Amino acid sequence: MPKVKFDTLESTCVPLPFENVDTDQIIPARFLSATSRQGFGDNLFRDWRYTKTGEKNSDFVLNNPDFTGKVLVAGKNFGSGSSREHAVWAIFDYGFRAVVSSFFADIFMNNALNNGLLPIVISDDLLKKLHALIQKNPDTKVKIDLEKQTFTIVSTGDSVNFGINPYKKECLLKGLDDIDFLLSMKSLITSYENNKSQ
Repeated sequence: MPKVKFDTLESTCVPLPFENVDTDQIIPARFLSATSRQGFGDNLFRDWRYTKTGEKNSDFVLNNPDFTGKVLVAGKNFGSGSSREHAVWAIFDYGFRAVVSSFFADIFMNNALNNGLLPIVISDDLLKKLHALIQKNPDTKVKIDLEKQTFTIVSTGDSVNFGINPYKKECLLKGLDDIDFLLSMKSLITSYENNKSQ
């Protein structure tokens, strides 16, 4: 997965208002045999995007050209079910950089943060308002400021703070995964070990 720094993002949104979307719906199990993280976006929400005969389902939001952007606005309890990391890979590979919901499954949230995808929790009321705005006007934009930890609906000025683990925040801001972070601390670790051995 390419390493991308996340600082400030202003984007239109793709609405997916369904509740209790699980990881098998995000990326069906039959697509988990690939050895590379790339290409999973092609099968994101595969069984909803395509009919059984392989034709695009025109009723599904990802096939609607009116809705585009790097922010997926989901429903409550997104990412439940199995612990498969592939679900995050598929969302990221498709082009999303943030997912908004009023509740995420813990494992999905951790997988997202470990793979450069920012999960943002907002209230049920604000989530419903955002969905309504997007449906009325697909050009509705949100602004995400990771440094300040703020999420703002640009057209209305509604702005809230969101929580994030400080370590994961630093990794996202610098575009680092856990291994990269440890490597960036190599000189400090070496210095500590040298001092410890004296």
